[in-house]
Amino acid sequence: MFYSNDHEPVHVHVIKDQKHEAKFCVDPVKLIENNGLKVSELKLAESVIEENKDIIVNRWKEYFKQE
Repeated sequence: MFYSNDHEPVHVHVIKDQKHEAKFCVDPVKLIENNGLKVSELKLAESVIEENKDIIVNRWKEYFKQE
């Protein structure tokens, strides 16, 4: 997910149990911050982001009205 007041670079927040959150840059996919997710969860999130990078970037541009 991303927040309505997010800023560049394009990034996503991965949230688990409303307690733990990690933040990833999308291009290139890179962990920016981790607050409580396990290494295995981070690896899974990274692979899902990598597989969906184009979709995420397009949604970001649509939401924030970027071309």
